[in-house]
Amino acid sequence: MKPTIISAGLMILALLHCLTPSLASAQTVEKKKALVAYFSKTGNTRTVALVIKENTNADIFEIEPVVAYPADYNETVNIARKERDSNARPAVKNKVENMDAYDVIFVGYPNWWGTFPMAVFTFLESYDFSGKTIIPFVTHEGSGLGSSVSDIEELCPNAKLLQGLAIRGRDAASAETRVPAWLKELNY
Repeated sequence: MKPTIISAGLMILALLHCLTPSLASAQTVEKKKALVAYFSKTGNTRTVALVIKENTNADIFEIEPVVAYPADYNETVNIARKERDSNARPAVKNKVENMDAYDVIFVGYPNWWGTFPMAVFTFLESYDFSGKTIIPFVTHEGSGLGSSVSDIEELCPNAKLLQGLAIRGRDAASAETRVPAWLKELNY
C-alpha cells in the first residue's frame, strides 16, 4: 500500500510540474498590458495621449497635481520655473492602483523649462519601473524632448527606454497620423 501512495504522490508532483510553465505563460501574456500616463495643462498632451490609447488599446491615467496650476500662462510659467529651481515634488491627486499589471508605460508631458513638469517627477518616483518599458511623448513649442529622456533614465535606471515622440503643441491634432507612424517605427 505504501508504494501506491508514493506513486500517487509522484504523479501529482509530475502533473504540477507540467502545469507550472503553462501558468507562467498565462501570467506573461496577461501582463503585456500598456498604460498611457500623462500630464496636460492646456490639453495638447491629452490630445496625443488619447490617440496613443486608441492605437494601443492601453489604459489611460492622468497625472494631476493636488494644487492646480493657474489659468494664466505667465503665472504657470513662473510657478513651473520655481518648482524646477527648487527641485520640488508637487503632490499628485491620484495613484495607479495596479502598476504591477503594466509592462509598457507611455509617459506624456509638455516640455517645461527643458524637461517635464515636476509633478511628472513625482509620478516617476512613486513607482518601481524595474523591468518595464517606458516610452515618452512630449508636446513642446520648439524644445523637443529637451533633457527629459536623460531625466527618465536617471529616475528609472532599471527600465527599458524606447524612442520618444515630440510634437509641437500647436500641431497636437497631427497626432492622428504621427502616432501610428511612430508606433510602427517602434515595432509596437
